[in-house]
Amino acid sequence: METDDTMYILGLAFGFHDASAALLSDGEVVAAALEERFTRRKHDPDLPRRAIDYVLSEGRITSADLDTVVLHESAPKKFDRVVHSAASNLPAGAAYLEKTVRSWMAHGKFDVRRRVADAVGVPLDRIHSVEHHAAHAASAYFASAFDSATVVTMDGVGEYEAATVWTGRGSRLEKLYSMNIPHSLGLFYSAFTAFLGFEVNEGEYKVMGMAGFGDPRSVDRIVPLLRLEDDGMLSLDTGYFEFLTPEDRPYTSRLTDLLGPARTPDSPFSVGDRQRPASSDLETTSRHYADLAASVQSVVEQAIFHVVESAVRRTGLPDVCLAGGVALNSLANGKLQRRMSGRLYVQPAAGDAGTSLGAALFYAHAERALPRRGALTTAFLGPDYGQDDVDAALRRGSVRRSHRFEEEDELLRTVARRLAEGAVVGVCRGRFEWGPRALGARSILANPTIPEMQRLVNEKIKFREPFRPFAPAVLDDRAREFFDLLPPFGLESPDYFMISVANVHAAKRRVIPAVTHVDGTARVQLVSRATNPWFHRLIACFDELTGVPVVLNTSFNLRGEPIVASPWDALWTFGWSGMDVLVLGNVLIEKSELS
Repeated sequence: METDDTMYILGLAFGFHDASAALLSDGEVVAAALEERFTRRKHDPDLPRRAIDYVLSEGRITSADLDTVVLHESAPKKFDRVVHSAASNLPAGAAYLEKTVRSWMAHGKFDVRRRVADAVGVPLDRIHSVEHHAAHAASAYFASAFDSATVVTMDGVGEYEAATVWTGRGSRLEKLYSMNIPHSLGLFYSAFTAFLGFEVNEGEYKVMGMAGFGDPRSVDRIVPLLRLEDDGMLSLDTGYFEFLTPEDRPYTSRLTDLLGPARTPDSPFSVGDRQRPASSDLETTSRHYADLAASVQSVVEQAIFHVVESAVRRTGLPDVCLAGGVALNSLANGKLQRRMSGRLYVQPAAGDAGTSLGAALFYAHAERALPRRGALTTAFLGPDYGQDDVDAALRRGSVRRSHRFEEEDELLRTVARRLAEGAVVGVCRGRFEWGPRALGARSILANPTIPEMQRLVNEKIKFREPFRPFAPAVLDDRAREFFDLLPPFGLESPDYFMISVANVHAAKRRVIPAVTHVDGTARVQLVSRATNPWFHRLIACFDELTGVPVVLNTSFNLRGEPIVASPWDALWTFGWSGMDVLVLGNVLIEKSELS
């Protein structure tokens, strides 16, 4: 009997937020998905049972075929940090420690290897772990196209580390130096996320959006809180922050003494015409917080540049791989690209969700010396849903009428026409995306040439803050007509994954106002015929009708919900939103035809 000698490695991340699973076959990425997409629980932290089931089914294997299961962190080291943090802040730390112990006991974290072995159905000796920032580093470097690179990771905190610098050469990763909590750039940004009235680990994108409405007037007050050190790292004035044993908020009263009261969550926001004096208390207050957001963003950008550029000088390797939650700061990424002599790679799930993939890649290449299998050039690693799933959703939703297209070109022309007419279209087709960005498979699309479309989609479709910007999805060979972009180095460029911001050419800002942020920038998504053929053809059809090779693209979800996964998720969300048209596979539904 023939035996299958393929090495299957399952990577897992869970226990804090954004649980996920990823599967490798002889070092090649087979599938990866966040648990929240299946459970419909935003940032679901629990053991990703459904994501595990999916990646195994996509690989057409069972747990018995797994060579190894690799976890994204060392639980003992993480708890050691919790104990040391609590001991350093007595007596308040005692309550923090008790709360943490209760949580760890409730979620089985003290014997996480046994818990995973039982849940997955593999022997205990097949369960391994890597340190958190090693998983981040591997997720970036081993998914890149670089034969050698400087690898930088920055996030809130792993076990102890908040940032690390590595060299990547071939199948080797070597850590050079690191920075430990409480000196964390990720936690620094999160503290200001909370100060500005947004949810930590969720609202950081909102800070970036708000920053576009402000001017960095408070940089001089914020800069002293974050010192750029000669060794290439940074240190914080910890008197302003509470990262070790946080309770209600990650900052202290000293920050409010310095900057004034924190913004009330969900409070109204309107800056009015910035060229004129504020005409109301709301405008005055909104401008104050927008200026703070712009100041924080400016300070964080300088810190990122300092860490990355210092690392490149130390390693002598100009190409850079970036990972960790800080690597999702698209404003900084765009500016960093323009400062670098080399190339930048950011894995599409650069935050903690991506550490499941990174853990598997680290084990495959750094520990088992499997040959690298080429760059990750697609984010479409989630499940596809077939016609049976679409038909079941239509029956469940009692849809009175739908339009089934036998010819794909006819469907594309119809969707493009409806977009040109001003309809807002939801799309659910093909394998869904890996990471926080919708790239055309689970997207809400609209006409970017209509000035009111940005406000309409925010308020009536997404039900979210009116200041949030939307991304332009553009044909990659036409993008430089509209945006100030560097030449892409390949399909793994950050611009293909919508995690880098560029300036919109001044002459084009009036052409695509709905995707041009107030500061004249846009978080661009380049769309390739090779890796995203259906979406590329749709934008090309829209271009034929309008002369504009750009569509507005945002994730297919309502505020506070995960991006949709299945046809039923899409149909349910469509029914509760103000979208006009829904595409499920090759089926098109008009809102007026829902029962």
